[in-house]
Amino acid sequence: MINITFPDGAVRQYEAGVTAMDIAKSISEGLARKVLAAKVNGQVTDMARPITTDSTLQLLTWTDTEGKSTMWHSSAHLMAEALESLYPGVKFGYGPAIENGFYYDIDLGDRSISDEDLRKIETKMASLAKENSVYERKEVSKEDALKYFTEKGDQYKIETINELQDGSISFYTQGNFTDLCRGPHIPSTGFIKAIKLTNIAGAYWRGNEKNKMLTRIYGITYPNQKELDEYLHLLEEAKKRDHRKLGKELELFAFSEKVGLGLPLWLPKGAMLRERLQSFLQKAQMDTGYLPVVTPHIGNKNLYITSGHYEKYGKDSFQPIHTPEEGEEFMLKPMNCPHHCEIYKTSPKSYKDLPVRFAEFGTVYRYEQHGELHGLTRVRGFTQDDAHLFCRPDQVKDEFLKVIDLVLYVFKSLSFTDFTAQISLRDKDDRSKYIGSDENWNLAEQAIIESAAEKGLKTVTEYGEAAFYGPKLDFMVKDALGRKWQLGTIQVDYNLPERFELEYIGADNQKHRPVMIHRAPFGSLERFIAVLIEHCAGKFPLWLTPTQVKILPISEKNQEYAEKIANLLKNVEIRAEIDDRNEKIGKKIRETELAKVPYMLVLGEKEAADEKVAVRRQAKGDIGTMDLEQFIELVKEEVASKRPFE
Repeated sequence: MINITFPDGAVRQYEAGVTAMDIAKSISEGLARKVLAAKVNGQVTDMARPITTDSTLQLLTWTDTEGKSTMWHSSAHLMAEALESLYPGVKFGYGPAIENGFYYDIDLGDRSISDEDLRKIETKMASLAKENSVYERKEVSKEDALKYFTEKGDQYKIETINELQDGSISFYTQGNFTDLCRGPHIPSTGFIKAIKLTNIAGAYWRGNEKNKMLTRIYGITYPNQKELDEYLHLLEEAKKRDHRKLGKELELFAFSEKVGLGLPLWLPKGAMLRERLQSFLQKAQMDTGYLPVVTPHIGNKNLYITSGHYEKYGKDSFQPIHTPEEGEEFMLKPMNCPHHCEIYKTSPKSYKDLPVRFAEFGTVYRYEQHGELHGLTRVRGFTQDDAHLFCRPDQVKDEFLKVIDLVLYVFKSLSFTDFTAQISLRDKDDRSKYIGSDENWNLAEQAIIESAAEKGLKTVTEYGEAAFYGPKLDFMVKDALGRKWQLGTIQVDYNLPERFELEYIGADNQKHRPVMIHRAPFGSLERFIAVLIEHCAGKFPLWLTPTQVKILPISEKNQEYAEKIANLLKNVEIRAEIDDRNEKIGKKIRETELAKVPYMLVLGEKEAADEKVAVRRQAKGDIGTMDLEQFIELVKEEVASKRPFE
């Protein structure tokens, strides 16, 4: 007999070799019909795998993230079965589950697939799902695995198998389809009730531009049609909110192939938006003791060798810049922190001088692969709201708590209210990815865990997600559509001070190492603005929006009064523009609505004679005629309140 411990702490005994499905049935037949996979001793497995030793067990359903992921991985196999039936000879790359759904990279040879073909594939998938085929796992030798896929002529699977160790290879079969796969999978295809293939893209085999371009088909499945319909509705809403679409319509930013892929060009309105975000954070930083610094866009290659960034990120950086000087190499800056370490060293520090807080909106550069670039969320040049705090070990927790307060202030001001703090720690097993001693890592991890608990943050812990030099507290924010984004981050670092030999003189008159805290509430301005655009659908809060008021004279006769109003608003720092085109007022109002300008002032002969303004609120219509002073007070109150978009 073996002991099985459930999430609530209850312990039950079962015969060795029992499966998770057997256990689910022993609890409830209804539960067994809902369970998609099991987590045994922290590892997600098939429901049919035998459990032979004392274990912890969690039964995973659709409500669990791992349950969804298992179903979506199984759905990728179902799609592959449909594709093999419809397109004989198709070859398969990788087909994983992703955050929302799944994809499979395929090689169709001379054939191609269009959006119209997706409906045909969906229909075949639905037909196969109804057969309720069991997902069967089989362990195979490397020799047999190679033989199977050699006979199929699938060079992608052969290449993958050649990199695997004999004894670690498994196949999964459902219906007439067999795939190389570690698993796990859901019990059978019958759990898949609602299917939608969403789009087609190109993807290089293994993400390498030198390899063949494969066809990537994305899809998503649900256990019922109602939930799929709700998801598709959100997908349509997401298209309307796409920051690339709205960024163009609102004239915020652009891209040019002549300038370079992944290098955004900020247009005047977008630049003003950036500047206001920067000013907002700079004021908050100055109020809490941060000191501004500025560092160059390049640095000597040796700087990044010292910091460890070259070893860890060299492949993802732009190639070194060679100067006429023999052996001299520079790099486009991939990180700001090494530069800030050198600023710290420019003068001796006493324990009384600490903490020192350096802040910079520093632009950095990473060579992202062409296929990974995506609007402002994945670029090659981006500006971090970077700050590095140098403090004594006894100050770490207090400083960390203050940074959490700053991050929460930023989120509240921009109406990001739904978020989780992810405690990102080292991989439990593979320590080769990290620098520094276990002692320093343990101290840093403990400081983060205690600080998050003290602030009462909703947290999750993820192993293997730490930076190479230290653990992190990453803020995972949900937007208005429920999508999750990683924005702010705080990191504790005992290692860079060691590498740069940073020092301060302690109260004992001896040299000591400071501890470094990295923090970026926005993360990067580009990514933050992209998320903000989609979160508020381009309707920025009044304090942030580029144009707060659009003045709409009904005719040329009212132009002089419009200019008078514009000047008065400018004098009290309200951002206003005049639409003086020779167009009907209805058209001006419609276009101003589409431009998402919060307030409109409609000026006709009566308003000019009475020295009043007729006020319209974006998406709400007329809110009345009032004195200009009354309108100014209305705007000032809304700006001061930092109210979110409406």
